[in-house]
Amino acid sequence: DVNELRDYRGGDPAKWKKYMEQRYKDPSIVDKALEHDVAWRELRAKIDELRKDVNKLQKEVIAPKKKAKEPCDEEVAQMKAMQKEIKDREEELPVMAEKRDTFLNQIGNMVDPEVPISKDEDADNLVVGVYPEPEELKANPNLLPCPLGKLTYTLPETQPLTHDDLLWRIGGYEPVRGQNVGGHRAYFLTNAGVMLNQAIINYGIAFLSARGYNVLQPPFMMNKDVMAGIAQLEDFDEQLYKVSGKTDDPEGSSEKYLIATSEQPICAYHKGDWIDPKELPLRYAGISTCFRKEAGSSGRDIRGIFRVHQFEKIEQFCLTGDDFELSQAEQKRMLDSAKDFYESLGLGYRVVCIVSGELNDAAVKKYDLEGWFPGQQTYRELVSCSNCTDFQARGVGVRCGHADSKKSDLTARASYVHMLNSTLCATGRGICCILETYQTPDGVVVPEVLRPFMGGKDFLPFVRGPPEITKGEKGGKGKGGKNKGGGKKNNKQ
Repeated sequence: DVNELRDYRGGDPAKWKKYMEQRYKDPSIVDKALEHDVAWRELRAKIDELRKDVNKLQKEVIAPKKKAKEPCDEEVAQMKAMQKEIKDREEELPVMAEKRDTFLNQIGNMVDPEVPISKDEDADNLVVGVYPEPEELKANPNLLPCPLGKLTYTLPETQPLTHDDLLWRIGGYEPVRGQNVGGHRAYFLTNAGVMLNQAIINYGIAFLSARGYNVLQPPFMMNKDVMAGIAQLEDFDEQLYKVSGKTDDPEGSSEKYLIATSEQPICAYHKGDWIDPKELPLRYAGISTCFRKEAGSSGRDIRGIFRVHQFEKIEQFCLTGDDFELSQAEQKRMLDSAKDFYESLGLGYRVVCIVSGELNDAAVKKYDLEGWFPGQQTYRELVSCSNCTDFQARGVGVRCGHADSKKSDLTARASYVHMLNSTLCATGRGICCILETYQTPDGVVVPEVLRPFMGGKDFLPFVRGPPEITKGEKGGKGKGGKNKGGGKKNNKQ
């Protein structure tokens, strides 16, 4: 909202420059947005002044002369010249507004006070929870929250095999056949892999439904103009697949984008709506296939299904009233739902508050729930839980109620809903963590809560030996498989 920068409207540009600095972005963007806004407002004021002059000329000079049947050709010509100038200047207004908005759209959201101001995730991500609780934290409950680089505790148990090996041995996927059909990172899920995938989806639906969520399966493609109101510019290059070509669309629309998460279409579910505050909060469970280019992940996690171009995901998406305390509380509630979900599956995890330099423009705060992968002997991201306040709602025009102020109050603001999103489970990553956690010498035990969704099956036996290592993988199995945090006991986490 440009009014957040206009001091005469109660805005505070210095505050937004500070937020930009905390995000490690150029604070001068705020100044540039203001410069273009001043130019836009000056042009609009000039147009208003010209209109007044035209009205005055018409009312006080031309009309009386015409009534008196006196010649007024010169004044009429002057009025037409002024009207042409108004028209020409009005055509400049949207051009100047677009220049202003180019900079305005580069300004990120505010930054929550809890967020660590840093761009070093390995050192400064703030650990706020660990499950199961290690002995060090039991002995010293005040140890958390603590920066990742300063926290030392005993890591959970490790296991010998990684998920790609296990998924192959239980006959759960065919990576080579998938790559022959779909190229890099493509795969076929088969038998046990399909059953696990569907079981997680159905359990996730049941889990969120029991917590009062409305279940949505959204379109997997979005119109370009709708996606542009939600996704960041870099997402179009690094994440989003473009779909184009002639269709039977009566509006002739032929340019669409595949969704990278159901957050995107659900964000636009109430596009243009004015929601009664009494109806809030609204809570949705999004079930969808997701498509990501992973353009910035070359060479990482090339084995298995942890990082792929196509996967299923269960997403939490919630709307609250225009109140920061409300959305802060909702974010904690959504995070608690994710924690309960993984605890019910018997999976270990830690929760970190992400550093300011790694937040996307929309999020004021983001928690990551990182599952413990015993085979890789490290933590990997399973959940991302973000509070975006009214940032996304403004892009799709979702309002709630009315601002309580008089028309003469220049500091009045339109009231928009706050939007929050959180992964419940990306099924591929969930499968990976389950396999590594529940492996035995003969197969994989099925978590108890998933058994009703797998026809009562409680064990997935190995049906073949280990997969062959390709020439490109020799000497570096699972390249990119380990991330921050190391994998040894008593190592800094």
